[in-house]
Amino acid sequence: MTQKINAIVSGRAPAAVGPYSQAIRVGHFVFTSGQIPLDPTTGHLVSGGIVEQTKQVLTNIEAVLLAAGVGFQEVVKTTVYLKNLDDFAAMNEVYGFCFSIEGSAAPARSTVQVSALPKDSLIEIDCVAVVN
Repeated sequence: MTQKINAIVSGRAPAAVGPYSQAIRVGHFVFTSGQIPLDPTTGHLVSGGIVEQTKQVLTNIEAVLLAAGVGFQEVVKTTVYLKNLDDFAAMNEVYGFCFSIEGSAAPARSTVQVSALPKDSLIEIDCVAVVN
């Protein structure tokens, strides 16, 4: 039996600019594409450093998750791509506001340093959520 694959689209997050979806739902799982700190209204990177960029990435992810009918509390796994691991503590503080939900377990997470990200952003995050 093959699973139906549904594309998730949110007008409140940056539109996909290539042959990919903002997210895909398969069965009880939602897989988001990586989000970078683009302002969805302008299509430009938000100004500022890692704190501002992390906030925008998480705002974009939340918009995609909500379009899929889930929220941060249903996220079970994230991957954080940082241009510089020296930004880890500042990123982690902002990240914690979204994923430290009382009564919910924090998702599993991998964090890696990469040599470059699209549009020279400082951060990219993708995630997997479970639809209850």
